[in-house]
Amino acid sequence: MSKQVEFYYDFGSPYTYLAYHHLPVIAARQGAEIIWKPVLLGGIFQATGNHSPAEIPLKAEHSQVDLERWAKRYGVNFTMNPYFPINTLTLMRGATGMQLRGKKEFDTYNAAVFHAMFEEPKNLNDPAQLAAVLAAAGFDAADFMAMISNPEVKDLLKKNTEQAVQRKIFGAPSFFVGEEFFWGQDRLDFVEEALTA
Repeated sequence: MSKQVEFYYDFGSPYTYLAYHHLPVIAARQGAEIIWKPVLLGGIFQATGNHSPAEIPLKAEHSQVDLERWAKRYGVNFTMNPYFPINTLTLMRGATGMQLRGKKEFDTYNAAVFHAMFEEPKNLNDPAQLAAVLAAAGFDAADFMAMISNPEVKDLLKKNTEQAVQRKIFGAPSFFVGEEFFWGQDRLDFVEEALTA
């Protein structure tokens, strides 16, 4: 496909969960390919001085209502994870490693983790709960842990995150259509407009 949209994402962002569901709808409608870019949002925050909305009480309170409105609009199930925020380093290394393994493993992994984050929330900081989620999706937990310890996987996630900062990304979800940058799942209408241009 000649049309592409780059999708910089981290499982820790509930707005990214919404984009995960709606961006493929737009891409299919526009005949566009999604270029998935797993990044570490904590690393982006540290490099840019940004902070999670969850750290600002009034914003966190409003975000809960806002997220429910968007989930209803997109027709997706959404339950705020009571264990939020979750350290996503292991999860994002997992996404990076699965992406290297191939589309089938990558898609299955993304679906399982997003489901466990914001549909039937689990404490994915707990190794036992993460292992159960992986097993239910058909992955071996020991193999997973070996994969995320691979220097190639660690280096690629670091490279993706550094690239995001270099491209002036400050949060997730973030999107590029060509060199045009969009931040936030509520900008997906603009992403679609850019894909039609």
